[in-house]
Amino acid sequence: MTYRELLGKMDNLQDLAILPNEGESGGCMSSYDRASQYDAASDRYLHWDANEDGSGYIRKTENGNIVAFECDGPGCIFRTWSALPKDGHIQIFIDQITLPVVDVPFKDFFEKQEGDIPPLNLSELSMNLSRGRNCFIPIPFQKYCRIELAPDWGAYYHFTYLRYPVGTQMPAYTERFTRDGMIALAELDRRLYDRESACNDLPFIKVRDVVNSGEEKMIHSSMGPGAIACLRFYPDGLVGKRALSHMLIKLYWDGEVKPSVEAPIDSFFGSAPGMHPFSCLPLSMNRCVFECRFFMPYQYGVRFTLVNYNQDSQPVHFEIAQVPCAHAESLLRFHAKWHNGYYGRLSPADFAPNGQRWPDWPILLVNGPGRFCGVHLHIYNSWNKPKQDAPDWWYGKWDKKNVDWWWGEGDEKFFIDNEKFPSSFGTGSEDYIGYAWAAEPPFARFQSPFSCLNAMPIDGNGHTSVCRFQIADHIPFLKRFEGYIEKYKENVWGDDNRCLYAALPYWYQAANTTDDYPAIRPDDLRLFDGE
Repeated sequence: MTYRELLGKMDNLQDLAILPNEGESGGCMSSYDRASQYDAASDRYLHWDANEDGSGYIRKTENGNIVAFECDGPGCIFRTWSALPKDGHIQIFIDQITLPVVDVPFKDFFEKQEGDIPPLNLSELSMNLSRGRNCFIPIPFQKYCRIELAPDWGAYYHFTYLRYPVGTQMPAYTERFTRDGMIALAELDRRLYDRESACNDLPFIKVRDVVNSGEEKMIHSSMGPGAIACLRFYPDGLVGKRALSHMLIKLYWDGEVKPSVEAPIDSFFGSAPGMHPFSCLPLSMNRCVFECRFFMPYQYGVRFTLVNYNQDSQPVHFEIAQVPCAHAESLLRFHAKWHNGYYGRLSPADFAPNGQRWPDWPILLVNGPGRFCGVHLHIYNSWNKPKQDAPDWWYGKWDKKNVDWWWGEGDEKFFIDNEKFPSSFGTGSEDYIGYAWAAEPPFARFQSPFSCLNAMPIDGNGHTSVCRFQIADHIPFLKRFEGYIEKYKENVWGDDNRCLYAALPYWYQAANTTDDYPAIRPDDLRLFDGE
């Protein structure tokens, strides 16, 4: 694998449909609270709600550093994140080299090209998202990688990585600093900036129709092998404020009876409730057009329907780009299923308050093989205004709040292929998305190639819409994927307040297999209709 090929994985959506190989795996090593443990003797989870998430590490070294990441190769770290990087050094040791290939203040790792005085100038690969520091410049390694953080390094970290099958030849990390490496990084940064133009040259089929209230209507179908490379929706003419939230998009591959995609139109395109403009690599939305660029192959055909749960008939306007697809029979199928808390065959008591798995809330439960590629989360968190004013901001800060309203103190936990302890264990919902310190205002919205916060009231009281897309740092699985995010607040909390979650995971799954998600009920959609 050349360095250019490695960088190509950062924006290649078609590769997500390739069947995982034995030896592929992914995960996230973070500073989560190590009090959370799995006890094999009792087969129980202990202190699963522990929340000192800036304190964890693998071990300490003799010189007082902490080991934050350690992994055998071949592999690559695709995302580095921190809520508060400071002047303590990050040291990266690769393969058998005894001296670190990187030895700089952790803060400079996000801000500077090593050895340069000016700030790092790759805005789509290293960005500050509402106080969260993100770096998507990859760190490849062949045999082994260890990352140490020296005292005064800061607070909170994530390293999201992918491991490749034995025998994969990785490029050297130092190729980043060569002339060709820097040009390749600049070209990738430019492609990510131009992400909305990726589909401009594709051939589109135009579809205009009207879907009556209560009707499921065929919008488009075709036979034979191919792929949907881009799906556009034009929101002009829709009737009613909740039209997008109460109309479902369904996609059926290869003659299947149960759809592989079933979601409200707004959530499918990365927003809720309704339209909130943003631009990410696989999805974007503005007031004129919504666009999905996930690659969706099929072997025997596709059937595309809409279900209108609105009281009024709705005019619809789509454009569909279908392209030839070689070897579609061997590729995975694209899936996306909206739900507001589906536990499948798990024991609900384990996930209720005082249960051993509380406060885990399921994002995706599915059998493999496949690849998890991200999620759109819609949080409706609404509370009665406190009678007593806080000393500052809207509701006060830290321990001086007049209402404990924050919804997002929830770690992501991804269990791969029936593992008992998650190979991805994060430090908070906002940290997984890419921002930080989100429990205190002001609430800055943001967009980037791989994540966005496109809706949140300025005081936090109401609807929040966030996306996190895992493209190069996707999670492959061969047998099973179980993804959770912690939800500390109950659906009804405090003085008749509300905290409701809805998730739309995006993933790929083997052809001719199905998921267990039930059909969406109109009553579930109406739960999120509050102002």
